Amino acid sequence: MKWMTVRTQDGLRVGYVKEGALQPVDAPNLQAIVEGADWRDDGAAVPLASVEPVAPLVPRNIVCVGANYRDHCIETGLAIPEKPVIFAKFGNTLAAHGDPIAWPEGFTEKVDWEAELGVVIGRRACGVREADALSHVFGYVAANDVSARDVQLGEAQWVRGKSLDGFCPLAPTLVTRDEIADVQSLGIYCRVNGEAVQSSNTREMIFSVAYLIAYLSRAMTLEPGDLILTGTPAGVGLGLKPPRFLKRGDVVTVEIDGLGAVTNPVHGAVARG
Repeated sequence: MKWMTVRTQDGLRVGYVKEGALQPVDAPNLQAIVEGADWRDDGAAVPLASVEPVAPLVPRNIVCVGANYRDHCIETGLAIPEKPVIFAKFGNTLAAHGDPIAWPEGFTEKVDWEAELGVVIGRRACGVREADALSHVFGYVAANDVSARDVQLGEAQWVRGKSLDGFCPLAPTLVTRDEIADVQSLGIYCRVNGEAVQSSNTREMIFSVAYLIAYLSRAMTLEPGDLILTGTPAGVGLGLKPPRFLKRGDVVTVEIDGLGAVTNPVHGAVARG
């Protein structure tokens, strides 16, 4: 199923995509469904063109994997990792399709795009085996791990440069695991102003989704609603020659086969407060 959360005049509603329309259900939010709550259809389906999507769910945690595509490591001069590079983004980074990408005036001059596969945990994972890891997944979502490169790479930890407000746009649809035949065979793309800048496939990951879940679950318990961002392929602005970064007026789109796309306009540097 393809799940969405939409804004209505009565507040937020959750539903699933059915024949070009959204079928609302009686769950309070998508997190409840991820956790296994019972639900049923609630009201008439409405055309997708008439709904206003927001981020499909509010993740409990956002766990990120860096340097997980060999070609991205090469283009940015990073060593090929022998084990996953783990960092985090915070809840303030969450953004929806259509939300602007902006940053505090004077804070950064090197804001970059990163097309990524997002994995939403659906069943508690603690010390799971790689062979069983995908059974703990609820679904997948296209994401943009927006990054302030000068801040990220100018500090010992990446978190601050990755955690500006709105720096984690998610596509409108969260697609359940059963809809994806092979998560390690999905085309992943990014376009800036319509120009293709990233074009790869999840088969190029250094560490697979199953491996990452098993690896993480040996150290931390992954709970329903946790979001794992699995890394980005080559084609980021930092790796271009010369480097290119987002500026006011740009429009950036991340798309993954079977999962849909998230598009965001760039508002650039804005006064804070």
